[in-house]
Amino acid sequence: MTTVVAQLKEHKVITAVVADLLSLSIVKTPGEMGVDIAVGSAQRFGVPMAFGGPHAGYMAVKDELKRKMPGRLIGVSKDVHGNQTYRMSLQTREQHIRRDKATSNICTA
Repeated sequence: MTTVVAQLKEHKVITAVVADLLSLSIVKTPGEMGVDIAVGSAQRFGVPMAFGGPHAGYMAVKDELKRKMPGRLIGVSKDVHGNQTYRMSLQTREQHIRRDKATSNICTA
């Protein structure tokens, strides 16, 4: 995949991959391949799938993209009655702290 990412970079394409965290212990990581955005699930380290969710996830971006990420990510789910619901999945702390005083990046739900 490193070759494909390099070819895309020649054309100034922003690249993203979905990566399994456990596999990254034996294969080249997205950062080592030059990928700009990596996302995935951390479910395999947490609650079994049969127990329902929500499951932990991750999103990583290169430094030059971190200020371009949306301030809030909203997830769609269903409640116990089958009604569609929305929940905040991710929110940046800087929305509550003046930017010059902010020292951390992200809070998760």
